[in-house]
Amino acid sequence: MTDSGTVVCAGILVADHVCTPMRALPAAGCLAAVDAIYLLVGGCAANVAVDVAKQEIPVRVVGRVGDDLWGRFLRDSLADRGVDTRWIRTAPGYQTSQTLVLLCEGEDRRFVHCFGANRAVTAADFDAEALAGARVFYLGGYLVLPGVRPDELAAVFRHCRERGIATVLDVVVPDGFEYRGELEPVLPYTDFFLPNTDEARLLTGFADPVEQLRALDRLGARHTLITLGGDGVVFSEGGRCFAASAYPVQVLDATGAGDAFAAGIIAGIVQGYSLADCIRYGSALGSSCVRALGCSDGVFTAAEARAFLRDHPLPIRPLSRDCPAHLGG
Repeated sequence: MTDSGTVVCAGILVADHVCTPMRALPAAGCLAAVDAIYLLVGGCAANVAVDVAKQEIPVRVVGRVGDDLWGRFLRDSLADRGVDTRWIRTAPGYQTSQTLVLLCEGEDRRFVHCFGANRAVTAADFDAEALAGARVFYLGGYLVLPGVRPDELAAVFRHCRERGIATVLDVVVPDGFEYRGELEPVLPYTDFFLPNTDEARLLTGFADPVEQLRALDRLGARHTLITLGGDGVVFSEGGRCFAASAYPVQVLDATGAGDAFAAGIIAGIVQGYSLADCIRYGSALGSSCVRALGCSDGVFTAAEARAFLRDHPLPIRPLSRDCPAHLGG
């Protein structure tokens, strides 16, 4: 296991109920039979933590669960996967967050979600004790964590910047979201900002990924990486725009692929990789994730990732349209 410092993953924790793919959703009053239904670890913070642990990197989780069966399941399952769970706190009066993940053959996923104890998460949970010894601080689910205020989160990220802790910010942007400047206080202290293109569209109003990148770059993060699902990722460096394709893979369940990408970026940071090699690592983990049901079972281990990257080079190409020079800290 690497001794380059601990990764702290904070934010959304969810117990996922996932069915194997059905042919179609049942009509009203009808039943659809599936081969199996699983209870799995889910949520941005938990998924990324598990995937980072699979890269043989020390990792702890900061978040909230209810005092119930599903909270105990999350604690036990994360600990079994090598994740430090001492900073998972109980939120009195809340049920642990849960999601029903419905899979249909040839269709995109459907979700039924209870937000639960994630409502109780605040920036005060990300205190100096939780961040002690950290090399990287990751926050997943910003913008749907109602207790995490932008100014308070900015103070946490500034604390990290002052102490040499790399910051990675991921968001969840719900349909109907109206952006009210929540990123402005935080991104100047953010080292890696990781929205997907749908989230970036809701944040910027632009459909084109390069236009999204231009708009988000101006808000000050050191690196903005916009994932495009099966089309790869676009990012900027030194005032230029670049793109990398996704590795081709047969998709069984795309749940958690973005979190696996984030884990690869984090693993690259810890190991001192260049931005390009961080993206290659993230792309490898993201592609490996979709091979199995759930968020982490298909994700490469460290040895598998190294072997895959050695045998499968991923070209990174400059785009013809330049991005603005970086304006942030």
